[in-house]
Parts: sequence; C-alpha cells; structure tokens
Amino acid sequence: MTASIRAADVTGGPATLQWRPRITSARTERSARNLCLLFAGLSLAVAAPTAADLVVFTDGHFLQVEGYEVVGERVRLELDNGGLLTVSLRRVDRVIVDEVEEKEPAPEPAPFPIRYADEHGVPDVPFGKLIHDAARRHGINPELVAAVARAESAFRPDAVSVKGAQGLMQLMPATAEWLGVAPQQVLEPWPNLDAGARYLRLLADKFEDDLSLVLAAYNAGEGTVARYGGVPPYRETRSYLKRIFGFLGLEISPETEVAAGR
Repeated sequence: MTASIRAADVTGGPATLQWRPRITSARTERSARNLCLLFAGLSLAVAAPTAADLVVFTDGHFLQVEGYEVVGERVRLELDNGGLLTVSLRRVDRVIVDEVEEKEPAPEPAPFPIRYADEHGVPDVPFGKLIHDAARRHGINPELVAAVARAESAFRPDAVSVKGAQGLMQLMPATAEWLGVAPQQVLEPWPNLDAGARYLRLLADKFEDDLSLVLAAYNAGEGTVARYGGVPPYRETRSYLKRIFGFLGLEISPETEVAAGR
C-alpha cells in the first residue's frame, strides 16, 4: 500500500473482505489467569496508573494489569501481584481501562446509515477528501469514518497513544499488520484511513450494521463484545460511544435515558 492514491484506487465497489474470527472461551480465560501466576516471581518495579488496565491479546486471552509501558516494539505489563511480563506489542489487540458501569445501560442512538450511499459528500473536516475516498472504497458512511478519526486522534496523523495506537484512526500494531499496513506507513494519512475504514466495514458486516456494537468493537475489540453479548460495561467504551454519537448528531434513545434514571 502506498501513501499516494489515484482515481482508479478509490472507484468501484467495496473491496473483498474476509473476517478473522477471534474466540474467547472459559479455557482461554483460565489460561490468562495461569499466565499471571507463571510470571509472579518477576518483580521489577514499574510505575502504576491510577486505574487498572485490561489488556486484550490477539489470541483471545485477556489480562488485568496494574501498569502498562510501551518500550520500542515491546510492552511491559505489571501484574496485580507485583510480577512483570514483557510481550511483543504486536500481540496486543486492545487496552482498555478496567472500570465497569454495571447499572448503566448501554447507550442506544437514533438510527444511522452505516453504509456508503451516493449522496454522501466529502466531510467538512481535515483530510475530508481522503476520508471520503476510503469510506467509498469500503462502503462505509464517510461521516462515521470522520467521527471515529475525530474521537481517536483529533485528526492528528502523527498521534501515538501511550498504549501504542497510531495515526488518524489509532490502529494498534497488530491491527495495522492484519489490515496490511506496513509499520513505516502507519502514520501516513491514506494507509491509516483506508485500513480504519476497512476495519469499520468488517465490523459492520460482523455486527449487522448495529452502530453501537461496531463502535464498541472498534474501541474494546470484537472479542470483548462477543464475550459480553453486546456493548461491554466498561466506562471507557460507553463514554466513547456517547462521544461519537454526539459527533454524528445522534440523540440517545429515551428508553436508555429512563433506564439510567436520568
């Protein structure tokens, strides 16, 4: 994939996509807990954040950690028992703050057309033309791609999070690699936007155009959504949904507001 695009690159129908399943089972959850015990003796000190993080791995395992530090292409994980685990950053699918809102229902937006339509114009945002081209190429509403880019990076192509996510669409290295973006291209606007739009299309196909599930999976991982059977109860994920609904001008359904006691 190159950073430059031609008209031939962005015309025609959506690219052929193939879903990569990720399965989380009770066995993988037990394996993750056993992994904690295995590395309990490695007790190098790392500064701990104010809240625990939940690391979701590409193989479906997940691990609660007290510290998370990216060092080059590896990440140091401080376990809750004081041990230290170092793994390749490419094994990490998502990192989310492990704070749960059990009593708060998942936000449900007004209807929104996820798929691309001919009447969808170029969003009036930075990189609007590239966003439109990527969205059209993969059959996704360009306003959705723009809203995700705004929430993820504030339209900064050089954005790199402390968790290792990169570029306009904040792709984790494992996700970028899976979507075919070379490491040296991940901060370039076109490869990053094209991959992000393609990923949104994959999620739309998997979750049957359910906007809440698509965004929850983009934030927390599709395996996390599958494990909870819907939008996971993490405060970070639910706040993320509300932010993007706001960017899209979508109102939250009255049923959600009443159920939340507002």
